[in-house]
Amino acid sequence: MKKPLNIIVTGASRGIGFDTVLELSKNPNNQIYALSRNAEKLQLLRQSAFSNNVQVIPFDLTDYDQKKFDQFLKLSNHIDVLINNAGLLYSEPFEELSLEKWKAIFEVNLFGIVQLIKGLLPKLKRSTAAHILNIGSMGGFQGSSKFPGLSAYSASKAALANLTECLAQEFVDYNIKVNCLALGAVQTEMLAEAFPGYQAPVSSLSMSSYIAWFAQKGHEFHNGKIIPVALSTP
Repeated sequence: MKKPLNIIVTGASRGIGFDTVLELSKNPNNQIYALSRNAEKLQLLRQSAFSNNVQVIPFDLTDYDQKKFDQFLKLSNHIDVLINNAGLLYSEPFEELSLEKWKAIFEVNLFGIVQLIKGLLPKLKRSTAAHILNIGSMGGFQGSSKFPGLSAYSASKAALANLTECLAQEFVDYNIKVNCLALGAVQTEMLAEAFPGYQAPVSSLSMSSYIAWFAQKGHEFHNGKIIPVALSTP
């Protein structure tokens, strides 16, 4: 039997986050907290879960309220896994991308994650072996191929990768592992919106299955690692 875990997944209303929650819900002993700004799609997620173990939380990471968040988690003494999946992407040339959009991307892809980790740290410390899994991008992976129009998105994911390495060292004494999966192209709504007509080589379902496994087991083998998960070379 798999060890029961208390798990938080952000960006859970669609794409990889939605499918990851469904995969995690297959273990009825897991307690999953699914976060997103889209309350309507969260209800669909809860109804689609394989077990009655998904609590949906309408929550905006860019407007973090610790007291409000604590109300949702009051029944949970500890958190074992935090999957930082929420992301924002604008595909525009650098010279046309406004500073407001740069700030919006970093608010979601970096600062919201920082705030969430800080707020959850006391509950993560209470776990016997917690795992923070940041969902990054090959766009933020040093030495990988880069694409026009993704300067802000890629820069935010590069910052997230570096944060992963820093926190892995800072949290050693708490036995909290921190890793980052740098994903290649995955067929999701966000990708389709940014690149209409493009067909990614990997489906959201297959990637989510891997993420769900890594979130629960990857920290037994890795800490502070930025791991490329892509079919492309480099």
